Amino acid sequence: MSNAVIVNSESMGIGSEEVGKQILGSFFRKLAAQAERPDAMVFYNSGVKLMAEGSPFLADLEALEKLGVDLIACGTCVVYFNLTDKIMVGRVSDMQEMARALVSTERVVTL
Repeated sequence: MSNAVIVNSESMGIGSEEVGKQILGSFFRKLAAQAERPDAMVFYNSGVKLMAEGSPFLADLEALEKLGVDLIACGTCVVYFNLTDKIMVGRVSDMQEMARALVSTERVVTL
């Protein structure tokens, strides 16, 4: 079964951004520790900031990438947030590939 995770912000859930960042980091670490992982993680809107220089989540995302998870950043979003030369993990792509990754999967989880 193929899976994908959408990351569309810098924290998880609605409410406290501080708590949202804590639980997002925990989610990434727990995801890396379990046997079943997504095939791809698609980052868009401010979620692309998690893949950039200075992100507190770089080590967690690098671990997921080493385990075979394809980390895909929205190119339009990367440009919008002026992160073109600052993406440190994963790769930058376009909406065509992101759409293909999401519709070709059997399960999509949005954080």
